[in-house]
Amino acid sequence: MDGFAGKVAAVTGAGSGIGQALAIELARSGAKLAISDVDADGLAHTEELLRRIGSPVRAERIDVTERDAIAAYADSVADHFGAVNQIYNIAGIAFLGDIEISQFKDVERVMDVDYWGVVNGTKAFIPHLIASGDGHVINMSSMFGLAGVPGQAAYTSAKFAVRGFTEALRQEMLLAHHPVAVTVVHPGYVKTAVARNATTAEGVDKTKTVQAFDKIAITGPERAARIILKAVRKRKARVLVGPDARVLDLIVRIAPSNYHRLLMPLTARFQ
Repeated sequence: MDGFAGKVAAVTGAGSGIGQALAIELARSGAKLAISDVDADGLAHTEELLRRIGSPVRAERIDVTERDAIAAYADSVADHFGAVNQIYNIAGIAFLGDIEISQFKDVERVMDVDYWGVVNGTKAFIPHLIASGDGHVINMSSMFGLAGVPGQAAYTSAKFAVRGFTEALRQEMLLAHHPVAVTVVHPGYVKTAVARNATTAEGVDKTKTVQAFDKIAITGPERAARIILKAVRKRKARVLVGPDARVLDLIVRIAPSNYHRLLMPLTARFQ
């Protein structure tokens, strides 16, 4: 995949899943990698894989909710490599539970990681991306950033917020004539551990949700990474990952006020 050789790419959430797959694909394409994750063991494994490929890599355990830490990290990455061209804000978590039974702290935690983590990463790296003369922000939303889903209010809220934040940012970069492209990513169900690692409200049977997720998740993280990087290379404003994301996008476009009637038979499988 051309267009990445020699570029410096920072990837959060690189310890597993889509973040790890993106780092590997970027390394294979000749990029220099700055990878981070809150999971030190997963991060170390990804670093080892990248070194086997032969990519220059810098790994650091980072919690994206810690604003000062990620700001210092962005500066250190720029100092280490001399520039930063791309930031992939991939780190995220999930929570299962209806609004009625969810605790405020559970919603806040998802927003802190999935939304504020994206804001923190974007704000920290934007000055370096502008200075590079060829910058790109890639922010992870979800197909749940296209439609509201019962039992996923916290996650859906965060992903809608990421979508709005990223779409506004793209227009601001264009209006300011900054050399920074901006892409929002809407994956469908991807074969990662996100469902298994999700926390739940009291009384929620996570086993049922995980089993349903495993049956419906048909896109592998490697495939997702290739789709995302193809869109990045073309500097697309948004990318839908997987047939489920494309179908959901179509349903919402066709029935923006009544899509829930079409989706409820499917989402009931997760309740």
